[in-house]
Amino acid sequence: MSETGWLKLFSRRLLKWIEFAVNWLKGREPLLLVFFLILAGATWAFIELTDEVLEQETQAFDKWVIRSMRRANDPSIPIGPPWVQEMGRDLTALGGVATLVFFTTVVAGYLWIEGKKRVILLLLFASLGGLLLSSALKHFISRPRPDVVPHLSYVYTSSFPSGHSMLSAVIYLTLGALLASVIQRTRVKIYVLCVALLLTVLIGLSRIYLGVHYPTDVIAGWTAGLAWALFCWILARWLQQRHRIEDASPTSESAAADSEV
Repeated sequence: MSETGWLKLFSRRLLKWIEFAVNWLKGREPLLLVFFLILAGATWAFIELTDEVLEQETQAFDKWVIRSMRRANDPSIPIGPPWVQEMGRDLTALGGVATLVFFTTVVAGYLWIEGKKRVILLLLFASLGGLLLSSALKHFISRPRPDVVPHLSYVYTSSFPSGHSMLSAVIYLTLGALLASVIQRTRVKIYVLCVALLLTVLIGLSRIYLGVHYPTDVIAGWTAGLAWALFCWILARWLQQRHRIEDASPTSESAAADSEV
């Protein structure tokens, strides 16, 4: 069976699974149902986009977007002043492995101080699982990198989905969701999630600007990363309701430490 045939078969199975899960979630926590539906929508969108890419139906659009970001008389020079190109490199570095490992370690340290040790295990599962999923998708689809314009950043893997876009969505949105799950104030929750979302979007756009990814690569990375982050959030919520991991209430250890201060 061809790759597109497998995608269509998986798509039909996904519909049946979604119908079963929605029926199971009815009458339960409304927010959980909403996020599950978003998860299902993101997964469905990724499958449909992958099917279009494998059939090369997005190629003309992809090339047009990348070419429009370079000067007409010299495709090696991106549009805008030189500082925009430098900013693009800075932003894309935020989606690199070293930076993502650093932020993951920082958040894990915060969770350790707060006494949320079981949440750290979920964080490691989400991060490593996202990395393995991204690598597997790249290997399975194996789309060549754009050859429309010169690359302004070093690349060594296949193009679809964008690893920077997907991993930034996986790490930053998962970190944001896990932090929000242990934060009590609603405004702080919203702020953390908005920062995570903004970082994810900017990193993805920088990959297109630098000419190392097609826009459909980035969109696919966003949708796959969003789906994984939402899955981890739903899992965290489910585990919290069953008291398998810590919730947003302060632990006795951290509360005692705060009272001493």
